[in-house]
Amino acid sequence: MQIFVSSHLQIHKETGATIFNSEKLGADYPHKAFDEGVSISLGELTLTAINIPGHSPDSITVIATDGNKTTLFTGDTLFIDDIGRPDLREKAGNTKAKREELAEMMYATMQHKFNDLPNDVLIYPAQGPGSLCGKNLSDAASSILGNERESNWAFKKQSKQEFMNIILDGQPFIPSYFGFNVDINKKGAESLTPALNRVPFEENAAATGLIVDIRDEVSFKNGHLVGSINIQGLSENDKFETWLGSIVMPNEAFTLVVDKEENKDYILNRVSKIGYENQLKVIITLKNENLIRSKALDMIDFKHNPENYTIVDIRNASELEDGKFFENAILHRLNDLRNTAKNILTNKPIVVHCAGGYRSAAGSSILEQQLKNTTVFDLSEAINNFK
Repeated sequence: MQIFVSSHLQIHKETGATIFNSEKLGADYPHKAFDEGVSISLGELTLTAINIPGHSPDSITVIATDGNKTTLFTGDTLFIDDIGRPDLREKAGNTKAKREELAEMMYATMQHKFNDLPNDVLIYPAQGPGSLCGKNLSDAASSILGNERESNWAFKKQSKQEFMNIILDGQPFIPSYFGFNVDINKKGAESLTPALNRVPFEENAAATGLIVDIRDEVSFKNGHLVGSINIQGLSENDKFETWLGSIVMPNEAFTLVVDKEENKDYILNRVSKIGYENQLKVIITLKNENLIRSKALDMIDFKHNPENYTIVDIRNASELEDGKFFENAILHRLNDLRNTAKNILTNKPIVVHCAGGYRSAAGSSILEQQLKNTTVFDLSEAINNFK
């Protein structure tokens, strides 16, 4: 899960529902303030807000009370076994803050904001494993406050400086679309259906410019348009939105290639989760003409003569803490690769790898696009033979 575009303005327009959020957000759409001291009654249920700045200046936790039962919805601040990162609002949102300032706010939040709540309070965060909003999120969907006080590093007794050193060190990269989505959500996104209906579809077509091909890597390698980037998106397990919004910049026009018309609406809805539908020129299927094939790596030669190749590791910098797969590999993070590709020497064939194979399909296709007349191979899932 990641930061996505919210439909709160559309819900308000279509149902007349009142939108509640922190006044610190500075929302441009009709809303009511929901900050510390404000409560909402829904039958026997009471919702109360507490301000918990740290992940962002406007973060809140919602305390839901129903008789003797209390549940916390902690958003992106308190996760299971971790807390939210403090470096996403330096360049985005109505209220901006430097990462050091937000780290100090988070320290105060963890020191004081949950102290008056009992250990048996249930916790439901907004994010789970795989999110870039924290470093080491548990795969558990919920917890209780007492368990977090015991196991979550952020509740441990420590100085402010010790806390800040931990939270600021080794955070994942920030996808380009994060700040873009913060700004969309501040304004309120337009209604979804009209936005999606504006995107044209063409069968058996060709395209130029920036092309994102969402087919599986085997289909892509067997034939694709020159210059295409392979960001696989047909499986729910594919982190398509994250990598589309990391490789393609906000407001950068692009064409999307799908395998068949039946998948058009599915992938278009995934594109809209990060607000990129307005920069999508057209969705196409390919005609079987003027397609190029990706070259296959000679695994035996590579295994015995790795020095004959330039090996490009596109993992995140934090992943290198677990070590390198190849001593002579050079690090070029996937989210920066379109900009850093020009710094890669092309005197040898290039082999691209990640940790499991999904990202290297995108990385190798980017280098094919950027480094003309250079042989580029995707190590793909064969990386598992080198672990």
